[in-house]
Amino acid sequence: MTPIARFHRAGFAAAWLAAALWLGLTPSPANADADKGAADATSIRYLNGHGQVTAFEIASALGWLQEKGIAIVSQGYSQGGPESLVAMASGSVDIAGAATPAIINAIAGGAQIVGVMPDGGVSDAVNSKFYVLADSPIRTAADLKDKSVAVNTLGAHLDYVIREYLRRNGLGEHDVQLIAVPGPQLELILRHKQADVVALGAWQSTFAGKIDAAGGVRVLFTDYDVLGPIVLGIDAMKKSFIEQHSQAIKDFVGVTVRAVDWSAEHPDDARKLVADILDKRGENPELAQYWRGFGLRQHALFTDHDTQFWIDALIREGRVKPGQLVPEDVATNRYNELAHLAQQ
Repeated sequence: MTPIARFHRAGFAAAWLAAALWLGLTPSPANADADKGAADATSIRYLNGHGQVTAFEIASALGWLQEKGIAIVSQGYSQGGPESLVAMASGSVDIAGAATPAIINAIAGGAQIVGVMPDGGVSDAVNSKFYVLADSPIRTAADLKDKSVAVNTLGAHLDYVIREYLRRNGLGEHDVQLIAVPGPQLELILRHKQADVVALGAWQSTFAGKIDAAGGVRVLFTDYDVLGPIVLGIDAMKKSFIEQHSQAIKDFVGVTVRAVDWSAEHPDDARKLVADILDKRGENPELAQYWRGFGLRQHALFTDHDTQFWIDALIREGRVKPGQLVPEDVATNRYNELAHLAQQ
């Protein structure tokens, strides 16, 4: 397997993404209206992630989005957040779920986007795991020097978690070799010793559960160990799209956060829906037994810490200027109809 260079080499691509989003390469209002169905539904296009089911897909399976006149339309699969952001920049999709640092990088570069709701979170029960083989000599951060770490995509959540883990343990990002491997292949890569460590995101709990069930591995650390409770990814939209469909976006977010709460309250029923969704996609519905939920706080609310933590990290890396961004520039609760409950 040929290693893929670290994300810092993708600076040109990141700059192109920000420019494309800033210039507004998106369907015109007329084209956006043309996406409406016979029932005058607002269509929201998105990309699936292998083994991953989003909260808005749960909301759709429950029939709640349809009640609001909203239809979600899959445009295929994405390898990860950066790819989804590129698709949104090109006008291929209307919503992109990506790691918080990736969203911040795009906005800092001039992208006219904003996070409308969390995509997923880190908790003590739902988190990303960095696996090694059970007999691996790697037992501490120091043992990672000159080792390879496989993640689903570069420049996203798992990439930045390993950077932070290394920093806190006196190592630098160049002390490990990051390689990108599609999520469904990560277990095989580890067991065939083509990578020393593989990382499975909290959103990939279906794959992580399969690895755990097969045995012969152990968890070196989790993103919860590094970050504590925090939003790990953000669903972002272009500001122009939000302006064109302001009420629909409020309805979309409102219904989706209700689906997050419903899933936490009815985990068994949620797993049945996850299995059905995976089956309809042609994926393995048996993986749903390992689904752990979204890892989000009640009502899927943002806190300033969710974004400020990563703004500060990117300031240290020189990717964001001090004072350039505040949390509200990155993500907002203004479209979440349940946000007022947290203020009571």
